[in-house]
Amino acid sequence: MRIYDIIYKKRNGEKLTKEEISFVIDGYNKAKIPEYQVSAFLMAVYFSGLNDNETFYLTQAMTNSGKVLDLSFLDGPTADKHSTGGVGDGTSLVIAPVLAACDIYVPMMSGRALGHTGGTLDKLEAIPGFNVNLNIKQFIKILKKNKFAMIGQTKEIAPVDKKMYALRDVTATVESIPLICSSIMSKKIAEGAKNILLDVKTGDGAFMSDYKKAKILAKKMVETGKKFGRNMTAVISDMDSPLGNQIGNSLEVIQTIEVLKNNIKNDFYDLCIELSALTIMQTKKAKDIKQARAVAQKAISSGYALEKFIKMIEYQGGNAKVADNYSLLGKAKNEYIIKAQKTGYIGCIQTRQLGICSCMLGAGRLKTEDKIDWTAGITIYKKTGDVVKKGDIVAKLFYNKAAVEPIANAVKEAFKICTIKPKKIKLIKDIII
Repeated sequence: MRIYDIIYKKRNGEKLTKEEISFVIDGYNKAKIPEYQVSAFLMAVYFSGLNDNETFYLTQAMTNSGKVLDLSFLDGPTADKHSTGGVGDGTSLVIAPVLAACDIYVPMMSGRALGHTGGTLDKLEAIPGFNVNLNIKQFIKILKKNKFAMIGQTKEIAPVDKKMYALRDVTATVESIPLICSSIMSKKIAEGAKNILLDVKTGDGAFMSDYKKAKILAKKMVETGKKFGRNMTAVISDMDSPLGNQIGNSLEVIQTIEVLKNNIKNDFYDLCIELSALTIMQTKKAKDIKQARAVAQKAISSGYALEKFIKMIEYQGGNAKVADNYSLLGKAKNEYIIKAQKTGYIGCIQTRQLGICSCMLGAGRLKTEDKIDWTAGITIYKKTGDVVKKGDIVAKLFYNKAAVEPIANAVKEAFKICTIKPKKIKLIKDIII
């Protein structure tokens, strides 16, 4: 078998066998196939696509490139949640402790900021001392003690995915639906959770901005997960407006803690409850969605979810005192207030633009080697549909070293004010089971 023939076959739109796909993945993982040929393979897939069987074979080969965790020894249901990424989307930080408080084990491996969207690991590392780089043994130990842990991808779990994603990033093949599906699902399957919830974002601030494409991706991932015997649910949620009121790592950690303290009831809270409830339904911890929401809300109102979150910080080396002293997270030296330019309604918010502006302030990476400023970001005071008067504060920028004027102007432009109240945004657009 030759890689040349496989590239040629896929370039011409032919179907690949399980053996051919395994040959590519195994060869790349063991450095037997050079990157330039894998790049050609990825481009062939980008243009010719993969059918459902090919996508399953690719996911399977990527999953088996490393260890696959067996969590059957745990004395309760296992679940995991994945988001395709958005602006202000820190829901994992709330959902994981909520589920743990409901006696559901959550083995969660998360990612970093990518482009204009934030990353769960970066948010956690805003907490002084927090260690996301645990090995599997440490991960399992904390999982058994606290019912959840949140770490980065290890060298042992789907290692070929990390290599392949880096290659996709520099070969303009990131947006391929079967490649996205295989990348996400290989990690989720390898983590060992039997119940998987996928939050597929769509809208201006999402990578998959087109709703139809987002739905295709959601269905593809659900179908693939089911072939591995997983209990799957996918939600297509809105990203035409930033989620919650904070964009930036420390700011989003504070918002998370305030939600877990039951002090905030915004759209971020609403989505956290809804996604938690759907997972509670998956694990048979409630008889219907209404009861599941009540169970999730009680996990927060009782303080048990907050307790789980604080324990996770302690177990993973972080300073748990941040829960009562936000100053430990640090504070940006400078602030810049953005005011409404006229009276009316917030007609829409250019979400992607706000995400980019937050990155430029220091909250994300413009290049992979960039260091993140944990304290940088944006607080949003007015959301889509809100009434504003000229001079009202709509946002506040937090920064240290950025040349703020051009960024501030871009933030001003992101808030579109109109005279007619817009339709209320539907947070969840579809659910696929």
